[in-house]
Amino acid sequence: MFEGDSWARRAGDPSEDSAQPIHFDAASDMDDDAALAVDAADAEFEESAPPARSRRGGGDPFFGYLIAMALAFGLTPLIPFNADFRYVLVWVLLAFFGVMAWLFGTTTRIEREAPEDIAWGAIFGVMVGAPLLLVGGTTLSTTAQLMFTVGAPDAPVMLTAGAVFSLLIFTQPLAETLFFRGLLQGDRSLWLVGSLSSLWSVVLVLPMLNVGRYPVVAVIISIILVMVNLIYSYVRQRNGLAAAWVCQMVVNFIVFFLPYLGS
Repeated sequence: MFEGDSWARRAGDPSEDSAQPIHFDAASDMDDDAALAVDAADAEFEESAPPARSRRGGGDPFFGYLIAMALAFGLTPLIPFNADFRYVLVWVLLAFFGVMAWLFGTTTRIEREAPEDIAWGAIFGVMVGAPLLLVGGTTLSTTAQLMFTVGAPDAPVMLTAGAVFSLLIFTQPLAETLFFRGLLQGDRSLWLVGSLSSLWSVVLVLPMLNVGRYPVVAVIISIILVMVNLIYSYVRQRNGLAAAWVCQMVVNFIVFFLPYLGS
């Protein structure tokens, strides 16, 4: 009897295996239930929590825009004796806001750009600038002279070509691209940013144009400024920040610098 039982156990009698008790790990099941409950509570909290506010440059870019506009108005008495200093101050302020947002905020970065996007920026610049130069060369020449003439009215002094080149090709495009197309545009409408930058350009340039003596020139240049600023915002949306930067450099060279050299 005992030998048969022993042989059955060694042979793995299925009847004996089925008689073995089944044990449940109650502690493990309770831990799993608790973990599921915690996960469900976390998911419910995340759904009910308000969305985090995005940070753009550590503050509201519209506040920086208002400060720049106020400075452009406030420095109007510098015209005509120190008109170039007014340009530099307001563009440096825009560049400061843009660089601070670049370093500490979430403004758009110029990253590794595709060569075709940069090329499109230059192409758009030529497409806009060349017809304006061909049609309104005389008006643009008068505008360029007025924009970059300093000193007393009875003894005007035109800025050197090098100074005008540095302002038009480096200072202005860098400052306005970083601020308007980089910091301000982002996910905002190109029409909104284009309108704000157009207003900025009109406020900056119009006091230099002697509106009382050249009203037609002032109207034409205001229309051109609105058009080119909308183009810059469009290129920014279509081809990126660097393309908009290149586009403004090309437009400034064709529309303002070339007429200045020919004046």
